[in-house]
Amino acid sequence: MARDALQADACIHKHHTHMIQQIDHIGIAVKSLDATVPYYRDALGLGEPHIEEVPTQKVRVAMFDVAGVHIELLEPTSPESAIAKAIEKKGEGIHHIAFKTNDIAGNISQAKDAGLIVLNDPPVPGAHNTQVTFLHPKCTFGVLTEFCQHPGGCGCGH
Repeated sequence: MARDALQADACIHKHHTHMIQQIDHIGIAVKSLDATVPYYRDALGLGEPHIEEVPTQKVRVAMFDVAGVHIELLEPTSPESAIAKAIEKKGEGIHHIAFKTNDIAGNISQAKDAGLIVLNDPPVPGAHNTQVTFLHPKCTFGVLTEFCQHPGGCGCGH
């Protein structure tokens, strides 16, 4: 087998046996990053977060790494954002769980085949240059579920 074919074969066996690879992050809706970050940074000792704005989601995000799983604090930047509406309806707290995937298109297809409501098809840009899509909590036993695909990797798109 040619070298490229061997690498592609290794990639398929290593990365594509399961689309979902791990928990990527837990999203927490907050009114203010300025008020919330010190708790995670100082009281819990998680260090400095990566902070960025995600205009497509109308949020500012503070991301803390905890052994490869992230705590994602989400502050609304607009009253029309999904996070602002969630805080208004339910208050601050856990908003969603995100699964890292190597095939977000495959996850969308699989979810649709299972009769689930996919909120973003095609996926939309998320924090850290990811592509994300959400499943409606009405069909996921009350848990807003996100699929999150990071750029790069082995060149296969995972």
